[in-house]
Amino acid sequence: MMFAHGYGCDQGMWRYVAPQFSEEFRILTFDHVGSGGSDSNAFDPAKYATLKGYAEDVIEIAREASVQGGIFVGHSVSAMIGVLAAIDAPELFDELVLVCPSPYFLNDGDYLGGFTQGDIDELLASMSNNYAAWSNTMAPAIIGNADRPELGQELASAFCRMDPAIAGTFARATFTSDNRPDLPKVSARTLVLQCRDDILAGEHIGAYVASQVPDASLVILDATGHCPNLSAPHAVNEAIKAFVGSP
Repeated sequence: MMFAHGYGCDQGMWRYVAPQFSEEFRILTFDHVGSGGSDSNAFDPAKYATLKGYAEDVIEIAREASVQGGIFVGHSVSAMIGVLAAIDAPELFDELVLVCPSPYFLNDGDYLGGFTQGDIDELLASMSNNYAAWSNTMAPAIIGNADRPELGQELASAFCRMDPAIAGTFARATFTSDNRPDLPKVSARTLVLQCRDDILAGEHIGAYVASQVPDASLVILDATGHCPNLSAPHAVNEAIKAFVGSP
């Protein structure tokens, strides 16, 4: 069972979830290049200009660990990274769990990704101008749960540990990728987990992902914000257990 963290996070974000499955599954957690304890010297701006570079890493790690027919759990941008990995190497994962996924952040006709091009341009410019200030402003809004400020502080600290140049490249790949055409190509059985009041991926986005993946189900968690693995791990654990335990 392989867990992949979201933008600006690290594998510690799974500390309330991954251990709950360690008796039944072999657990793999890791840090994307440039995040957490990874080797930032391995960062290649050309490779990681798109999410495909991160998907290649997932495939490499899974193969090194001799994964076959495993379960991939991806949060936020790693949901789409997992989709790409599962398409390119379908033998690795029989099941996908996509936590608060978004295949495209831009509004496009009837598709409401939640942001205009101007919004994305402003976000990337703000990151470039003062990454620390951006992190401290955006992290609490992303994680929600204003009554638990320690969660926003943890996410902001994780953001701030990233090299700003790497963070900017990863953000551009995250917020400009359009993975909508990839969703129908997924052959793995899929669970989409969605929260309420998620400013990055509204409930309609989760429903869209579930409708486009051929064998997918949608669960709306009793949780708010974009990081239920931190804010509502019990709900995440119960939903995943029900999914992997069902035929």
